[in-house]
Amino acid sequence: MNGQDRCVFCRIAARKAPAEIVYQDDWVTAFRDIREVAPTHVLVIPNKHLASLDNLSGDDLALGGRLLWTAGEIARREGVAESGYRVIINTGPDSGQIIPHLHLHVMGGRPMRHPIG
Repeated sequence: MNGQDRCVFCRIAARKAPAEIVYQDDWVTAFRDIREVAPTHVLVIPNKHLASLDNLSGDDLALGGRLLWTAGEIARREGVAESGYRVIINTGPDSGQIIPHLHLHVMGGRPMRHPIG
């Protein structure tokens, strides 16, 4: 079993693991977080395995843009764009990143609290 076969997010993108997918194209997959912390809590991942934001290279600039565009599209589709939403990328263990696959949290549907950290 290779690393991508062990990565739960790679398996979700390949539709080999269960998830409530709300958006998918050739570049990214978006699905509901099973540990939601807001009424809308969707994860946006690249279909290509990248362990974290630190692994995004200059060759991945279009992919990075696609991830951000998708976060906004999810907010619009989920009806939270007008009231506001938060996009978070955790990178590394001190940030709280649990799954070693780059992912964006798109959260909304209630007022967000500060400070984040």
